[in-house]
Amino acid sequence: MESCLEACQACADACDRCAAACLREEDRKMMAACIAGDIDCAALCRTVAGFLARGSALASSLCAVCADACEACADECGKHTMQHCQDCAAACRRCAVECRRMASGAGVAQPGRGSHMAAH
Repeated sequence: MESCLEACQACADACDRCAAACLREEDRKMMAACIAGDIDCAALCRTVAGFLARGSALASSLCAVCADACEACADECGKHTMQHCQDCAAACRRCAVECRRMASGAGVAQPGRGSHMAAH
């Protein structure tokens, strides 16, 4: 779970850096889809990171959605040659892999074995 959490945080940061750099590009209109994808992906990654950090039972379900968003962002960023886009695409691909692993149940804490979901 920790590697997914770290990948989500790194991806969100990379998406923020990419969106900011895209806004400084000369042809910002051409970068609109990239910027929008970056913003969506960063927001979702941060949300998933919070669910993971809290050990939420919903984390694995959200990871599947996050993986889809990361793959879409990676595809869009991958179309551009700027280094910030290439760096973002790489971070998104890594996060997608980690989120798919979590969504499949790998790395999920088993009840009674370090799960943070306490009964109240």
